[in-house]
Amino acid sequence: MNLEEKIMDGIKQAMKSHDKVALESLRAIKSAILLEKTSGAKGELDQAAEMKLLQKLVKQRKESAEIYTQQNRADLAEAELAQAAVIEAYLPKQLSAEELEAEVAAIIAQTGASSPAEMGKVMGVASKALTGKADGRAIAETVKRLLAR
Repeated sequence: MNLEEKIMDGIKQAMKSHDKVALESLRAIKSAILLEKTSGAKGELDQAAEMKLLQKLVKQRKESAEIYTQQNRADLAEAELAQAAVIEAYLPKQLSAEELEAEVAAIIAQTGASSPAEMGKVMGVASKALTGKADGRAIAETVKRLLAR
């Protein structure tokens, strides 16, 4: 079952259970998938593109929540975080900080990088290997920290 089918099933369940937050979140995912499929001549999305799309949606929700929090709009921030949680349920389990560090250390050893100047080489491999498992910013920070040692 691909992501689009899972989303459609989720929408049906949310409608039956009258879960407005889930319904709104899932419709946003469906909309983003349709937009991505129709932009250009792509047709179908592969799993990596789907994960990237979901991560983008979660990141947008969290950034919006942060802005709302800064503006003392806790009600709106709470709604954004609730949507982010629903979307995250469709992502694979995220790596913990320790697991991420271990994965990145293995990639650094594999590529033979030894200085911060080689960060680009490591990031290319790490981004592909850890797609959907960790946020790009967290990967970059970990790579930078490990190469600086």
